[in-house]
Amino acid sequence: MVAPEEEDEASKTEEPSERKISKAKEEGDVAISQDAKSFLMLMGMLFVIWLLFPLMMKWFYVGTVNYIEKAGDIEVTAKNFRSLFLDASLNLLKILSFPFLIFMTLGVFGSIAQTGFIYAPKKLEPKWEKLNIFASLANFINMKKVVEAIKGIIKITIISFIALLVIKPYLSKVELLPSMETIAILKFIHKIVVMLLFTVTIAVLLIALGDYAYQKYSHLKKLRMTKQEVKDEYKQMEGDPLIKSRIRQVRMERARHRMMEAVPKSDVVIVNPTHYAVALEYKMNEMDAPKVTAKGIDTVALRIKAIAEENEIPIVENPPLARALFASTELDQTIPEEHFKAVAEVIGYVMQLKNQQ
Repeated sequence: MVAPEEEDEASKTEEPSERKISKAKEEGDVAISQDAKSFLMLMGMLFVIWLLFPLMMKWFYVGTVNYIEKAGDIEVTAKNFRSLFLDASLNLLKILSFPFLIFMTLGVFGSIAQTGFIYAPKKLEPKWEKLNIFASLANFINMKKVVEAIKGIIKITIISFIALLVIKPYLSKVELLPSMETIAILKFIHKIVVMLLFTVTIAVLLIALGDYAYQKYSHLKKLRMTKQEVKDEYKQMEGDPLIKSRIRQVRMERARHRMMEAVPKSDVVIVNPTHYAVALEYKMNEMDAPKVTAKGIDTVALRIKAIAEENEIPIVENPPLARALFASTELDQTIPEEHFKAVAEVIGYVMQLKNQQ
């Protein structure tokens, strides 16, 4: 028997829409790889230990050498102790501020680079149900947690193996450390730490690329939609197709009604006897060119002709001109220049008829 959760997951066959992805992002639900952030932090650590650490030691030496060399000359008083403590604290703060700023910047960049800037106040809202241990017990053991645990074990195993390979050639030299000078020992340790960090950083980079791809896939899979959800979202965004169709129909009916009301004001109706009808209005002293007041085909054309006959508007049969005007001119637009001559002949003919009457 299939569980309801599995049945629900099986029905989610459609890729998530941009709207659903955007809504999830607003709620703070995004694909993010912690391994990518770990890679950036390791890069920062490598930079600090490889390049900044010698400089930091130099700053520390310069800041403390005077106190060490002149320790016997310093009078032990509360005032001198406070001054010594303040100077030492400021010096230590100066030394540690650079790595702190580097790590903080890389941590923020590691998140923004993956997801962009996110403002999700809902993520900060307290969820009291999480305080109920029994209600939250099911969330402690699920497939996602199991996968993450397996991934963690694999990552630790790989990184430990790589670290062992890097350190192994230098283990034989550890016995020589007691006979070496302090500076040489520090350089030796510095070299091993830098090589170890560099190798581990490359390994974590490869892991991070794979993990980011997996997190992206897993996130999009979680946001997949059922066919019904896609239809519902489309209705919310675009409106119900039936309602939209009805609104479109009402608008067309109103436009047609206004068009029919304009037919009695026209000066001539040019027709193709059974299929096309185009009504034109032309006021010689007010218009530069005739404009189309109504047009239609089939039943609409017959209606235009009927209204024209009721209002004694001249009807002229000219099939090529009727088809051309219908195709090239919209309602309330003046006719194109290429039809001026043909329309002028029609209007001239109509005016002659009026004069004769």
